[in-house]
Amino acid sequence: MSDAPQGTAREGDLVLLLSGDRKRFLVRLKAGETLHTHRGFIRHDDLIGKPLGRVVVTPIGHRFLVVEPSLDDLVRMLKRITQIMYPKDIGYVLLKMNIGPGKRVVEAGTGSGALALVMAYYVRPHGRVYSYEVRPDVLHLARRNLERLGLLDWVDLKQRDIAEGFDETGVDACFLDVRTPWDYLPQAHAALKEGGFFGSVLPTANQVSRLLLELELHGFAFPEVEEILLRPYKAVAARLRPMDRMVAHTGFLVFARKVAAEGAEGFQGFAAPQAEPEDEPSPDPEEAAP
Repeated sequence: MSDAPQGTAREGDLVLLLSGDRKRFLVRLKAGETLHTHRGFIRHDDLIGKPLGRVVVTPIGHRFLVVEPSLDDLVRMLKRITQIMYPKDIGYVLLKMNIGPGKRVVEAGTGSGALALVMAYYVRPHGRVYSYEVRPDVLHLARRNLERLGLLDWVDLKQRDIAEGFDETGVDACFLDVRTPWDYLPQAHAALKEGGFFGSVLPTANQVSRLLLELELHGFAFPEVEEILLRPYKAVAARLRPMDRMVAHTGFLVFARKVAAEGAEGFQGFAAPQAEPEDEPSPDPEEAAP
């Protein structure tokens, strides 16, 4: 790395080039190399050492804005051979499962690595992500994606059928992105610390119903089922309106908490939340504060 000031593109950085029609190119800067597009070429040397946020012009007159990519950009532009979790769901998973610096997280169903890379970004510098995947070709791609984004140092990738169990114990959170998560609840329970966070994503309601039934039988309490819908708008001042398309149903998110074995019997009644009384006002935050 150079001693370039903050906000300056440096060799080895990932930068995002945005065209006027919102085409995107993600580039790892390397001296002497060139990005070739159908809108013309851009030399990396013309970006290295220069401020981000500026516009560059190709020899045939096309303009690109050069910026630092967001995690949302990285997930959306990930090379994939499997369906990935959407950013709208990933962000909520991080909040619900308290995933942050220093946390240890197990996930199963690595896929192309979208969730793993975001969790790795947030558990740094002292946390760890342990990601299990049964397919070697999928795991190979996830490794390449994590290496390209500089996040592999915080992820242990393991080719394993999780029916054999997880190597880790006492982890803070466990997330299952597999077709039949109820088959692996004993393994998840064994890996989690007491009170640890469990999460899963499923595409259909009947799968969610099956998981809810099994959670109660395997030492988990306080389940929640949620779905996140994202509605973008046309960001033009004179014609502000919803876009014709929206990111609607991408999956049901299911969350629960591990109950210690010696107290599990007393928590079976908490497997399903009670219906909230209608028209009951929310508590005043000041009155609810201790």
